[in-house]
Amino acid sequence: MKKPVYVLILDYGSQYTQLIARRIREARVYCEIHPCHRGHEVALRQPPAAIVLSGGPASVYDADAPRLTTVSRSGPPVLGICYGLQA
Repeated sequence: MKKPVYVLILDYGSQYTQLIARRIREARVYCEIHPCHRGHEVALRQPPAAIVLSGGPASVYDADAPRLTTVSRSGPPVLGICYGLQA
């Protein structure tokens, strides 16, 4: 059985992640929320049609800031919000 096309939301600690997912689902698009550190393994299992990087309070300049490992130049379109945009 073919898996549905979906949007992958990687959560970097944003308080708006659930709201973003709700709006995507209201547009009748399937989406999944995963913590940012699991993004690569999830994307390898089933390639998403798009990725949303839902930011958080961290700065990319912090030594212990989460790193982005999922996105490639030839991959799906990416929407970065807050920290996700900086990453």
